[in-house]
Amino acid sequence: MTQSYHIVGLTGSLRKASLNKTLLKNAAVFLPENYTYTYAELGDLPLYNQDLEEDLPESVKQFAELCSSADGFLISTPEYNGLITGVLKNALDWVSRKNIGAPLATKPVAVMGATPGPSGTARAQTNLRQLIFALDMDPVNRPELKLAQAHMKFDDDGRLTDFAILQVLQQLMDKFIHKIERSKE
Repeated sequence: MTQSYHIVGLTGSLRKASLNKTLLKNAAVFLPENYTYTYAELGDLPLYNQDLEEDLPESVKQFAELCSSADGFLISTPEYNGLITGVLKNALDWVSRKNIGAPLATKPVAVMGATPGPSGTARAQTNLRQLIFALDMDPVNRPELKLAQAHMKFDDDGRLTDFAILQVLQQLMDKFIHKIERSKE
């Protein structure tokens, strides 16, 4: 019997036509058939407030349960003022708490990012990797996928059209899948 795996996708963008959400959809295409993928909507999470930990808001409980069910995470981050977004930081802060069970700890994570700008989210990914270290997640370190001028790299159906980036995405996903399956041995 083939083992099944659950992957959760996160991004800090709330836009309906988010380039990073589109990049995550393209990444999910590389998952084998025994993998399921769930995109986590982060817009309903309240701002982190320790006072709310005694009686967790329902949206936080649901997000924590989703993270607990995950075998690994795909995170595609936009870059706002050189950092990850407040939306993504807030979500990760909520599930970092010990009373929630720290559901991200030791789990594999693959990082990527898309931006219409020229830097390909390099600074935001550095910032995110610092946070991943603090959360004790298990990152795929190479290759790094930093999609610059992303608004020109998808077709009208949201498919990635840049062959070189597709190759990097395939390599990243191969390493991510290997890391997940190795973590379950």
